[in-house]
Amino acid sequence: MSGQIPTLGRAELEALQLERLRTTLRAAYDGVPHYRRSFDAAGVHPDDLGSLADLARFPFTTKADLREGYPFGMFAVPRERVARLHASSGTTDQPTVVGYTQADVDTWAELMARSIRAAGGRPGDVVHVAYGYGLFTGGLGAHYGAERLGCTVVPVSGGMTERQVRLIVDLGPRVIMVTPSYFLAILDEMDRQGVDPRSTALEVGIFGAEPWTDEMRRVVEARSGIRAVDIYGLSEVMGPGVSQESGETQDGLHVWEDHFLPEVVDPVTLELVPDGERGELVFTSLTKQAMPVVRYRTRDLTRLLPGTAYPAFRRMEKVTGRTDDMMIVRGVNVFPSQVEEQILAVEGLAPHYLCVLSRPASLDELTVRVEAVDEAHDAGLGSRLEERIKQRIGVTARVEVVAPYALERSLGKAKRISDQRPR
Repeated sequence: MSGQIPTLGRAELEALQLERLRTTLRAAYDGVPHYRRSFDAAGVHPDDLGSLADLARFPFTTKADLREGYPFGMFAVPRERVARLHASSGTTDQPTVVGYTQADVDTWAELMARSIRAAGGRPGDVVHVAYGYGLFTGGLGAHYGAERLGCTVVPVSGGMTERQVRLIVDLGPRVIMVTPSYFLAILDEMDRQGVDPRSTALEVGIFGAEPWTDEMRRVVEARSGIRAVDIYGLSEVMGPGVSQESGETQDGLHVWEDHFLPEVVDPVTLELVPDGERGELVFTSLTKQAMPVVRYRTRDLTRLLPGTAYPAFRRMEKVTGRTDDMMIVRGVNVFPSQVEEQILAVEGLAPHYLCVLSRPASLDELTVRVEAVDEAHDAGLGSRLEERIKQRIGVTARVEVVAPYALERSLGKAKRISDQRPR
């Protein structure tokens, strides 16, 4: 049955990983010039892999490597065998292109079906997909997975929020797949239309594509009455469906380790850290044909923990920050998720905010613009948030409390940082 979660013992899983890892390394070395060069430069060869631990001898893959291979240089198969292409937006840098054979597309659909089932979705459910469709992997990944599971898909994509609410009310989806920031916008629109979110048929929200905190989960669940669960993925490795949080335990995301081998490294030394210690997440694909990736540095910060709902598969803790969205404010490392956590602890503030970095003189300054829940808000909200940020994060921030709906709503991945420092 599609979407079934394998019941493997850990030893059985590791034997499968080793077999598939050997195939991946060989395909990468034989089919991708970049990997042949990087393996040779590191003095390693696919035949050197005797155990899973030997993977640590192989070099990392970075976003820069993928950009240098633009558009098809990282493919291990002829372009004619590629059934689908996805790409990053490339708005600030060279875009990255990823390819899928038909077998890759089928594997992705099955992993997404598995993820939706783990979250609580079931065959026959109506699934409202509000992830963006197109070159972004979220919409089509969710769509194919829901169809594979046997669900009825409503392919809304992002935007047109008024219509999103109408379709949720009229079509009665039980599951919604959406970024958490855009779901907040949908809830705001329900409020404007006088629709009680708890009166809808929604029971499960599968939220991904951006970091979000457990505090955000509590706010969303309290407003909507749904069970909010996390999904993780990235196009360079596959797309959404690399790991999934169980709707029953809500305690971190089980990595589908029969298809992806995770490691966590110190982001400075790049040395492996033991399970349980936090660091940068690294993935090696085990079954991708068109574009295998070896030790891809995701820049996401997390740690690996033992499995719970699915004991053979390790969990990754919820990602709440990235090494490339870290702000350094007068020597203190600050992540937007830390600011969000403090915002949600102040009654009267809404989880719509923007961190603005500026340098009016010689030192960086952090300003947090955050919406109040009500127009007639307490004048002391800003000072209370400033105090919490100072005490709990260790930096001084200036807080500007603005009116409800004053900040731009995200239709996809939320942008939480505005860097206005001189270059």
